[in-house]
Amino acid sequence: MYEKIIKADLGADVRIIDLRTDTLSRPTQEMKEAMYIADLGDDVYGEDPTVTELERRSAELLGKEDALFLVSGTMANLITIMVQCSHRGSEIISGDKGHTCCLEQGGPAQIAGVQSSPIKNEDDGTFSLDVLREAINVNPNVFEPKTSLIIVENTHNLCGGVVLPLDWLEKVGDIAAEHNIPVHMDGARLINAAVYLRVSPKRVARDVDTVFFSLSKGLGCPVGAVLAGSNDFITKARRVRKVLGGGWRQAGVLAAAGLVALDTMIDRTKIDHEHALKIAKAIHQMKSNIFKVDLAKVQTNIILMYIDRSKVDLKQLQRRLQTVLDGDSVRASVRCSSLKSNCVRFVLYYEITAEDVQLACDKIQLVIKEYDEIFSLKNVIPQFK
Repeated sequence: MYEKIIKADLGADVRIIDLRTDTLSRPTQEMKEAMYIADLGDDVYGEDPTVTELERRSAELLGKEDALFLVSGTMANLITIMVQCSHRGSEIISGDKGHTCCLEQGGPAQIAGVQSSPIKNEDDGTFSLDVLREAINVNPNVFEPKTSLIIVENTHNLCGGVVLPLDWLEKVGDIAAEHNIPVHMDGARLINAAVYLRVSPKRVARDVDTVFFSLSKGLGCPVGAVLAGSNDFITKARRVRKVLGGGWRQAGVLAAAGLVALDTMIDRTKIDHEHALKIAKAIHQMKSNIFKVDLAKVQTNIILMYIDRSKVDLKQLQRRLQTVLDGDSVRASVRCSSLKSNCVRFVLYYEITAEDVQLACDKIQLVIKEYDEIFSLKNVIPQFK
């Protein structure tokens, strides 16, 4: 996992800027106050008014008939798969870099008993429509699984937070409709996609049957995701949620933060996008042969900084970004994550201020300069301790 730095090792003048992920964000003061006074009931019995209101408003936001408050997006994906692939011998089609394929412990197979049929994700988060058509098992014979669900991800995490084109989503929906196959959108950061495209979340979700968005990522809530779809789908999803141990009781204490997020946090995600682009430009301006960023793909709140693996050890790079040496002119500890072996990831959220962003730019440029200077003299991997 991520290397830890003991706070005592950092001087009092050092600013810690944690860009590992946006789930690190803590609830706003307004959220905390709303949570404290929330009207509560037992949600398993459908008696928590705050949860009911969050579900109603979320369904309206996404243009669906009904919605269900859940602990996480991973649960939302798994429940959807279990509902839509309820007969044995089912398969799902998704991109090979999708969250359900790469980052959910093989949940479709492990828990749902569903086979995954991944197809190649392009760098923009899409996949070939022609390949999709070929992957669908039409009238499967006795040897083949039945294609029961297509999954898309928006924004696409492992592709760097890129936003799926609306016309592509429409075409996926059309192909799925031809074969009477539902489409599910892993929309953990769907709100970021909507803000980037300058359209409503409802428009982003128009061409899919089911969709969820995360409350605990760019929207700043402590916990939760909301899954939306038809009335019939949500009725079945509620039943599956219970068997997975996801039956909330007085869940309004968490749903209250979600209601505040819908009122106050959606439009401001544009600031996170601007901050991400500023950091990406700072990397690009270094014109390094070792570190690269694709500015065109920095569309929302995620930056992928690619590295030359022949010159850079990933964990040492992360360690150097976190460490503040005595002679460093920039007194900032920048933390980042790595979900792939050839890049590190920086993710912005509301608690990262403009001052933090400038310090992060300065620190990242300082480290890039160090590597570039070392490799202008000798071709070895530097050892930072």
